[in-house]
Amino acid sequence: MQIHELKPQHQQRKEKRVGRGGKRGTTSGGGQKGQKSRSGHKIRPASRDMFQRLPKLRGVKNISKKKVGVVILHTSRLASIALEGAITKKILREKGIIKKESDPAKVLFDKEPASAVSVTGLKVSEKAKAAIVKAGGSVA
Repeated sequence: MQIHELKPQHQQRKEKRVGRGGKRGTTSGGGQKGQKSRSGHKIRPASRDMFQRLPKLRGVKNISKKKVGVVILHTSRLASIALEGAITKKILREKGIIKKESDPAKVLFDKEPASAVSVTGLKVSEKAKAAIVKAGGSVA
């Protein structure tokens, strides 16, 4: 056996050639209309479409429009957060619980508060309000 007598074990199938005459009618096996039926058609890669959807200007101009979630404060933790028995948004910002005083925060009930605390300027659930007042605190 010589090198020119070697044959591949599995022959590769040739791609179907469409539109070369023959007995297939007007479209010659290319289907009707559309990009794939045209001669010399090239389908764009999906990555190009993805890049086009990205904004051209990046960085500072594209500020995130995510809404800040509500910070939840449980009644059992109020005593550890309070300064001199009071809780306000300013105190929460100083403690690092919220980033800005405009960020929303709400007090929710989980257990009875350990001591009397006065809560001002925060949203408070009905159950939490009842528990704070019962412990000797106040809600404004």
